[in-house]
Amino acid sequence: MMLFDRQGNLTVSCLIQYPDSDYQLLREKALECKRCHLREGASQVVMGKGAINKKIMFIGEGPGADEDRRGEPFVGRAGQLLNRIFAAVNIKREEVYITNMVKCRPPGNRNPSSGEVAACAPILAAEIKLIDPKVIVPLGSVALKNLIDEEASITRMRGKWIKRGKYFFLPTFHPSYLLRNERMKKTAWYDFRLIKKAIDRIEELQQTGQLD
Repeated sequence: MMLFDRQGNLTVSCLIQYPDSDYQLLREKALECKRCHLREGASQVVMGKGAINKKIMFIGEGPGADEDRRGEPFVGRAGQLLNRIFAAVNIKREEVYITNMVKCRPPGNRNPSSGEVAACAPILAAEIKLIDPKVIVPLGSVALKNLIDEEASITRMRGKWIKRGKYFFLPTFHPSYLLRNERMKKTAWYDFRLIKKAIDRIEELQQTGQLD
């Protein structure tokens, strides 16, 4: 499934509704989720974290071992690299919102299945409605394919702006990929410079009252 259609509409249809106007209520309900078998092997549900009023989201694929243990997204080696990239382009982590396609760790850190992504989609959809982002950054192939284009190639689409309705997407490599392919870090740095410019523009529009 893709979370967004070509017009930028969320495609999630589910009998289970999650609060999409209050982060704490959303978090509390999400932490109770047992909609798929991933919860059985995970220590806990790992909800997204960060600024809910800055209009930018980073979306990865799923928690790893460190995230499963600590209950926060991107706190392992990949998260530490993400922090260093943020620092290099002057992005403050606390001023963006970071989450994953699925909230429970897949066994062995494998990619989540389409069924697992679909089961978790209502939570992610509620996060998106709550944040109401102008910019969404899919981190890696799994997020890109499940968000906007099942046939997409992260190698071909990274660093390119993609518009879907009111949302602007800028895909880039997942930090875990960069850990395995250090030569691509410079390429990712270029992407994050574009993201930083977008963050600055969003802040400017908010300060001048042109964006809520």
